[in-house]
Order: sequence, then C-alpha cells, then structure tokens
Amino acid sequence: MSETKQDFGKVAVLMGGTSGEREVSLNSGKGVLQALLARGVDAHAFDPAHDALDALRAYDRVFIALHGGHGEDGAIQGALEIMGIPYTGPGIMASAIGMDKFRTKLIWQAAGLPTPEYAMLDEETDFAAVERQLGLPLFVKPAREGSSIGVVMVTESGGLRAAWKTARAHDALVMAEKGVMGGEYTVAILGDEALPIVEIEPATPFYDYEAKYLRADTRYTCPAELPPEQADAIRAGALKAFRAVGASGWGRVDFLMDEAGRHYFLEINTAPGMTTHSLVPMSARQAGLSFEALCLKILAGAHRG
Repeated sequence: MSETKQDFGKVAVLMGGTSGEREVSLNSGKGVLQALLARGVDAHAFDPAHDALDALRAYDRVFIALHGGHGEDGAIQGALEIMGIPYTGPGIMASAIGMDKFRTKLIWQAAGLPTPEYAMLDEETDFAAVERQLGLPLFVKPAREGSSIGVVMVTESGGLRAAWKTARAHDALVMAEKGVMGGEYTVAILGDEALPIVEIEPATPFYDYEAKYLRADTRYTCPAELPPEQADAIRAGALKAFRAVGASGWGRVDFLMDEAGRHYFLEINTAPGMTTHSLVPMSARQAGLSFEALCLKILAGAHRG
C-alpha cells in the first residue's frame, strides 16, 4: 500500500441513503467504517438520508457504500464530482448504466458478450407470447433495482402478468429473462484484476433477497469448482463486461451457467455489498486480501471522475 492513513485525510463512508437497499447499505457501511478505523483512517459515517450533501465539502475523499438509487446510479457520483471530492468505484456514466439491467444488456450484446435472452414488459405486452418465447422458468425483475428486490420466478404458464405487476411496483421498467439454471456465480473486479470466482448455491429456488441476507443455509464456494481454463476465460470475459460499460476501480459481475456449461453474464454491481460475509470480500480473501486491506485498497483508488 503506497498511501498511509495520513494520505487519505478525512474520509466519509456513505451509507444508508433512500433506496430500497437502505438496510443492506447500512450493514455494508458499518463494515467498511470499522475496517478503516481499525487501520487508523480518520473515517466517519455519513448518511445522505439525514446529512446535507454540502457537508461533504469538509471531507478529503469518500468511500461509497450506498446501494441502489441515488447511490449506485450516478447521482451521488455527479454530486461528488461537482464538489471536486474523490470517491470510490466507477464514475457517473458506468454507475448509471450498471444500475440499468436493460441498457447494460444492450451494451453487452453489442460487445458480443453472452447474456440471457430477455423481453421488456409493459401493459401492452402479449404475456403468453413472451412465455412461449423465453420458456419456463423465467425471471421477472425491475430493471433498475438491486439485491433481487421485486424479482419473481415464474414457473407456471400464465403467471407472467402477475409477476410483471409485482415487479412494476418497484420500477416502471420491467424485464423478463430466460431462466438459466445451471448455477449462479460472481466475479469480483479490483482494479485491473478479476478475482477468484465465487459459486453460489442457495437453498431457495434462486438467489433471492432472503437467500442473500436472511438465511444461513446459502452455500458459497471460492474458488468455484470450474476447470482452470474455463475459469480464466470467464474472468477475462467479466473484465471485458466491466469495461464495456465504462466501469473502473472495483465492482462485481454476476453470471449464470446453463446445464451445458455455457456462461451468461447477468448484471454488474458498481457498489457491491461490503460486509465481512459479502461476495467481494470472500473473493478477496481467497486472493490474499483481508477485509481491512481490501477496504484500504478500494479507498486508495478513489478518483475525481
């Protein structure tokens, strides 16, 4: 680490916020704050839901541990750039694109990257036709939410319309996505490196909010038990997917595997969870980085745009 705690100056750890992922963000932020304090950094909690953004002018850099809207979508990144304060994670454009699963897919398709087949839904949609097109099971999700909030798995014919109504309560932009059921995985990105792949095995039908945050029976394997050549190719593809949306710094690229062993990139996370049990710290540990060291390395990469 080339920077010392003195080089960081006064650091704000942004957590909480106003999105549907507020509680998850508070947990991430508390974990980061404790790690930075343990390493002697002059770090302070800052919740944009209660603290005026202008107060950030008193800080030298910002660690963004916000998730969801106004934290992971480019909004807070834009405010920090206007104030000239270095912040962690991707910039405005990549954050905005990464928060939008639909537009992320468009870019990945243009870049020749594999992603599950999908269809956008609205009140004019022929739901029966979409079910025939994508097959069952399929997943319906708000395009601009995270943490699997509002995601519905459709397993029976005729269930798509009701699933759309559930997802629509969280976001007007809703997508249906073909079920790819051979396994769930993620690749953490740190700087120019894709870290070891994590395999996720939920006890629930898919890796939903409950499996992520409320249950103790979700299994994680890191590194994932994949042939080395395949793992290397997927990690290289994840870096390409990350960069395709203009992202840099750190983040996470989730992917699915089908029964034939083909991978499909699912979505990008530009401000992933950062508790001691989250996926990026899990992968970083496998690469030899403790949680505290990971937080310091991310903070050292803070930038202005």
